[in-house]
Amino acid sequence: MTSIERMTNLLARKPVDRIGLYEHFWGDTRKKWIGEGHIGADESLDEHFGYDAQECWAFNLMADLDHEPKVLEETDETILTLDGNGATLRRHKLHNATPEHVAFNVTDRSSWEELIKPKLTPDRRRIKFDAYREARDAARKANRFFFWSGVNVFELMHPVCGHEHMLVGMALDPDWVRDMCTTYADLTCSLQETLFAEEGYPDGIWYYEDMGFKERPFMSPAMYQEIVQPAHKKTIALAKSHGLPVLMHSCGFVEPLVPHMIEAGIDCLQVIEVKAGMDLVRLHRNYGDRLSFMGGIDVRALYSNDRAIIDRELEAKIPVVKNGFGYSLHSDHSIPNTVEYETYRYFVDRGLELGKY
Repeated sequence: MTSIERMTNLLARKPVDRIGLYEHFWGDTRKKWIGEGHIGADESLDEHFGYDAQECWAFNLMADLDHEPKVLEETDETILTLDGNGATLRRHKLHNATPEHVAFNVTDRSSWEELIKPKLTPDRRRIKFDAYREARDAARKANRFFFWSGVNVFELMHPVCGHEHMLVGMALDPDWVRDMCTTYADLTCSLQETLFAEEGYPDGIWYYEDMGFKERPFMSPAMYQEIVQPAHKKTIALAKSHGLPVLMHSCGFVEPLVPHMIEAGIDCLQVIEVKAGMDLVRLHRNYGDRLSFMGGIDVRALYSNDRAIIDRELEAKIPVVKNGFGYSLHSDHSIPNTVEYETYRYFVDRGLELGKY
C-alpha cells in the first residue's frame, strides 16, 4: 500500500498492511543527529524514516499582521517580547521550550472587542500559498498522506488572553469566550475555503488543541459542550463537507472530553500523553470502534535509551491497539535530544514489526 492508501484506511478503520508511522521532534534533536552524521543537513525526516504523513502549517493567525515584535528584555538565556496578539512572552534562546506567559493586554470581553476582534479578518496575507503548494506537491510525489495543519479555537484563544483569563471567562462570562471561539472558527473556515479553492485540497485536516494538563482537562465536559464544541463542529463540518478526515491533537488528560470530541466529528485522536494520565489501551477498548489513534507510546521509555524498556512499552500496547485497523505509531510527545538516533531507529523498526498484519 502507499502511505496515502494506508493513512486513508487507518483514519477510517479499514484493513491495512501495517500500522501507520509518524513523529514529531524538538528542533534540538534534529540538529544533534545532523551533527552526528545520521541525517543530512537538508534531508527530510519524513523521507529519512519513511513516514506515512506530511504536514503543512499554512496560516498566520496572529491578530495584528503588521505588528513588529518588540523586545522588552533580553539576557544570555532568554528574550522577553510583546507580540501581535498583545501577549508578553519570555522564550528560551538556548533550547526549545514552551514560552513563559508573562502578561496579556486582553483580559476580558471589552479588551478583546477593542484590541483583537476587529483585526481578525480573512486577509490573504494570512495564507502561505507557496508553502502549502510546495508541501502538497512534495507529499504527492512521495505518495505520503498530506495534512493541512493548524490550531483550532482553544489554541487560538489562550495566546491572546492566557489560560487564566480564558478559563475564568468560561465560568464568569461564557458568552465572551464563546464569541472568541466563533470568531476564530469563522476565520479558519474562511481562510481554508480560499486556500483550497485556489491550491487544491489536502488528504486530511490536523487540528492542534492542547485542552488538558496532568490528570484533568482545562474545562469540564459541560463547558466543552457549551462553549468550545460548537466551534469544533463548525470547523470539522467544513472538512467533512469536502470529504476530509479530521485528526485532533491534544496534550494533557482529555479523556473526559473524548466522547464529545467524537460527537464534534473527529476521526483520530493524537497524542495520548501517558504522563498526564492518558491510557492508549483503555481508550482503544472504549472508543476504538469509533475513533482512530496516533501516539500513546510513553516517550520516557525512549529517554532511557534502553531497548528492553522500549520493547516492554511497545509489546504491551501495539498488539492490542492494532486490532481494528486504526492505529499509527507515534510517541506521546515530541522526541527530545536525549534520545539517541539508534534508539529512535530501533523504536521505529520494532514498532512496525509488531504492527504488521
